Amino acid sequence: MMMPQTHGQHLATISYASRFWDVYLEFDDDPRRPDMARARLAFSPADGTSASDAVRTSVIIIEPTFEEAVAKAHAFEDRHLVAFLRSCLPGD
Repeated sequence: MMMPQTHGQHLATISYASRFWDVYLEFDDDPRRPDMARARLAFSPADGTSASDAVRTSVIIIEPTFEEAVAKAHAFEDRHLVAFLRSCLPGD
């Protein structure tokens, strides 16, 4: 049975290293900066079986509003998402 990999907003599905990866936008609440929308990308392999299979960037999107953060994430092209994924994987 497949377990949920992330609780973020689904952005895309990409292919890298002979695997399909679902890409999610996960928001990070920072009590020191409640006026900003901060988010990271989470990558979950489609063939993964546990939450530990997912990898995440650090917070890379910081925008004044939730809507602007979502728009920024949707502006990434597949090649950008693959580059972010590669930066998260060990050995790459």
